[in-house]
Amino acid sequence: MEESNQRLGALITEIRTLRGMTQEQFAKKLGTSQSAVNRIEKGGQNLSLDMLARISDVLQKPLVSVGNQGVNLRVNGGRELSGEITLKTSKNAAVALLCASLLNKGTTTFKKFPRIEEVFRIIEVLESIGVKVRWMDGNDLQIKRPTKLDIENINSRAARKTRSVLMMIGSLAAEIPEFKIPYAGGCKLGERSVKPHLYGLEHFGVGVESKDKYYRVHTDYKNPEHIVMYESGDTVTENVLMAAARCKNELVIQFASANYMVQDVCGYLESLGVKIDGKGSTTLKITGVGKQIKKDVVYAPAEDPIEAMFFVSVALTTNSEIKINRVPIDFMALELLKLEKMGASFTVSKRYKAENGFTDLVDVTVHKHSGALKAASGKVYSRPYPGLNMDNLPYFVPIAAVAKGRTLIHDWSFENRAIYYTELTKIGATVELADPHRVYITGPTKFTNADLACPPALRPASLLLIGMLAAEGTSVLRNVYTINRGYEDLAMRLNSLGAEIEVLHDI
Repeated sequence: MEESNQRLGALITEIRTLRGMTQEQFAKKLGTSQSAVNRIEKGGQNLSLDMLARISDVLQKPLVSVGNQGVNLRVNGGRELSGEITLKTSKNAAVALLCASLLNKGTTTFKKFPRIEEVFRIIEVLESIGVKVRWMDGNDLQIKRPTKLDIENINSRAARKTRSVLMMIGSLAAEIPEFKIPYAGGCKLGERSVKPHLYGLEHFGVGVESKDKYYRVHTDYKNPEHIVMYESGDTVTENVLMAAARCKNELVIQFASANYMVQDVCGYLESLGVKIDGKGSTTLKITGVGKQIKKDVVYAPAEDPIEAMFFVSVALTTNSEIKINRVPIDFMALELLKLEKMGASFTVSKRYKAENGFTDLVDVTVHKHSGALKAASGKVYSRPYPGLNMDNLPYFVPIAAVAKGRTLIHDWSFENRAIYYTELTKIGATVELADPHRVYITGPTKFTNADLACPPALRPASLLLIGMLAAEGTSVLRNVYTINRGYEDLAMRLNSLGAEIEVLHDI
């Protein structure tokens, strides 16, 4: 028993440290003394199941579980929400920036970084190859990489849980002639080919072979002058940008993504000395540093427009008035316009700058619609920026469900995601699957409570949570790791708006 307590205590210490909490802060959240926490972490105290559950809640990490069940949410729905919420920084920018930090042999400090499972997985990968990562006050994250990475020791388990590890290829292309990374994971959204990454990176002399559940990468680094992107994908563009950071000449990239996370990667690379002309457009001119990079830099990514859309969807689906602070308006403007044409009403503040110095933010108040929403005119579909963001598109589904009439949602970019929208029928929505990419939503819907497991994709899983918030009675949403990949302290933040959500752990 003593040895088990010591192992458990060491695990608690590790997770607490990763979360950036002191023993004193941890004790306060647990409602106990710092000396008690010290005994727990040294393995000197037996823990009841109740105390284990409390510790798991505070750390936002299940310490023990049966099977694959993990963390669940009990939702007492049908409540009108109110108040204001401030957005966290972008999940999609964060994971790309973590990979880009491998370019820098100095110290990188990212400000106000999101504490989410997707970030934790990339951190585990970085730490496994020798990178020192430390959470600091205010959610700042400090990264110090060694001169030589222990790439052979890469944490395969963590890497396979996130597709973002693909971007390590671009960041290491000019440094390591041969290495391997595990197959990419992440959301199960169909056949998401890595070929566009390979087509972009081959210009730098990068070759990739698939062998035994790994990508084997070999590089004879070259300095291309012109690249036409096979696909205007976000991670594809970021991968090419990272490879370009060490170019010795000017490189023109055409048909690049201009999306928010790509702009933040550009901003970080500029802080490392890379010259980039055309940031925010689909044609970029890059002049790399041509040598190893060793700089101490501080960079602040902008807030998350997808999180903004989540809270807009929560407000409209539950017919609530919520103020959302620090919204990246250029990546939400089209979404708000389409919602206004559906009968929604917003108050938008004047623009101001994010800490990165170039992203425009506003504060958006979503007003109650009192049943005035109507189906969208024409289909609602996404496009690469400056179109409606493909990760914002799912949040139109529960909104359309409470609107009068029939709305067509066309999710062309992923094979399986539209199929997952039919999960909302289990809580009362009328969702008609036309084909793997198109669904018709007919409203208005009176959502009903249910006990359901999350589908294996972040956005569709979060739609069930929104519907449960609108449904009267008690619902349970099981195995919410998928949601925790992209959202930080979500239950607590929704509760601050008047929701009643309890975090449960299968012990």
